[in-house]
Amino acid sequence: MDRGRSNAYTEIFDRVFDYIDTHLDEDLSVEQLSRVALFSKHHFHRQFSGYTGVPVFKYIQLVRLRRASYRLAFNRHERIIDIALDACFENPESFSRAFKNTFGQTPSAFRKKPAWQLWHQQYLLPTRKRKQSMNVNIVQFEPTPVAALEHRGAPQLVNDSVRIFIAWRMESGLSSVNSSKTFGLAYDNPDTTEPARFRFDICGEVQAPVPDNPQGVVTKNIPGGRCAVVRHHGDHQRLGETIYPLYRDWLPASGEELRDFPLFFHYLNLMPETPEHELLTDVYLPLK
Repeated sequence: MDRGRSNAYTEIFDRVFDYIDTHLDEDLSVEQLSRVALFSKHHFHRQFSGYTGVPVFKYIQLVRLRRASYRLAFNRHERIIDIALDACFENPESFSRAFKNTFGQTPSAFRKKPAWQLWHQQYLLPTRKRKQSMNVNIVQFEPTPVAALEHRGAPQLVNDSVRIFIAWRMESGLSSVNSSKTFGLAYDNPDTTEPARFRFDICGEVQAPVPDNPQGVVTKNIPGGRCAVVRHHGDHQRLGETIYPLYRDWLPASGEELRDFPLFFHYLNLMPETPEHELLTDVYLPLK
């Protein structure tokens, strides 16, 4: 396939993926999706499977199960039956069967101890090529004390640390998600760092030092200073689509120099309350 046709297919299927994301609660049909793709219904199945590696209904189920898995892991008060029905399954039994076939765990077992590495293996789907907006601003970031949980290890296991940090937030009441900003400090690039050496801090704004706690949350500070900031729209797993152009294109052309502090994220909203396609994250690049 030549480059022009490949780019056209990418644009078409990105449009289909976006439509699925924004209509996930509805009865998605091949007729609807083939119209979005501007393909005939007769050929759409084969073209979709050839591009994604999975049949269209399997892809839709994977996206629904991904959203359900976040709710199981992070909204532990929600009933599994409600999550199953919201994921468009007729009953908890069919949901449990599909969930176990996909992730190797029942929903209740996943809720207790998610196998995130196996979970990630199910989502090795085509990377979306849609360009993120590169509206970069230079701002003066104010010094911000934070409570930090230091994740050390495979990037695929960051969500285990997120669960621990959420538990600390709920138990301590010192950094309420509703009234305190949430940050992530990215010391390493997950694409180039050996998994055992990967470092990432999950942080919440605090007003006072963090007392000793069983979760191992400590007090840190995000220093003030000049930063380039750009807003990322969508899935956190696609943050690289914003980060790489910032380093590759914007920084060399800007004449700016980097400060000795890691890139960090300010999460303006969070899953599972916010659907993945509606997530907003400000990416900060510290400058001299």
